[in-house]
Amino acid sequence: MDPVATRPPAVANAIELQVNGTSHPLTLDPRVSLLDALRDGLQLTGTKKGCNQGACGACTVLLDGERVLACLTLAMQCDGRRVTTIEGAANDEVGQALQGAFIEEDGFQCGYCTPGQICSAIGMLDELRRGVPSAVTSPGSSTPTALSDEELKERMSGNLCRCGAYVGICGAIQRAHGSN
Repeated sequence: MDPVATRPPAVANAIELQVNGTSHPLTLDPRVSLLDALRDGLQLTGTKKGCNQGACGACTVLLDGERVLACLTLAMQCDGRRVTTIEGAANDEVGQALQGAFIEEDGFQCGYCTPGQICSAIGMLDELRRGVPSAVTSPGSSTPTALSDEELKERMSGNLCRCGAYVGICGAIQRAHGSN
């Protein structure tokens, strides 16, 4: 007998997601990912399902301002916390700057990775502003505020672009960083 077929269904739990400044009460199976809750439960389809295993970054959103992969984050973990998706990025000064810079720098081709790239860049630029070091930050250096090509590539390495629009993506992020 198939053990999955005989497993009892999970009990649905009530949670409240704070998405892009709006409260959304939901009743979900505890195994539902944040990605599926956003796309299927709230019809916020800007967040993309790429690999669904945390390898591509297309589903990157901000959870209390920190970058997370929505496909690997359970919706239950987000109860009462602030979630920002690409739909809410326009409400953020850095998000607005990034969206404009992606257009100006031609930072996309098919556009599938763009929502995750922009959300990740918002979080990354905030990390940089706060002095969070990366793997390439020089040991003992002062707070990193410069965004060298090496630093940018390291900090954005979790977001893949199948089209190879990296030159435009890096240019857009550099442009937005320069405008802050």
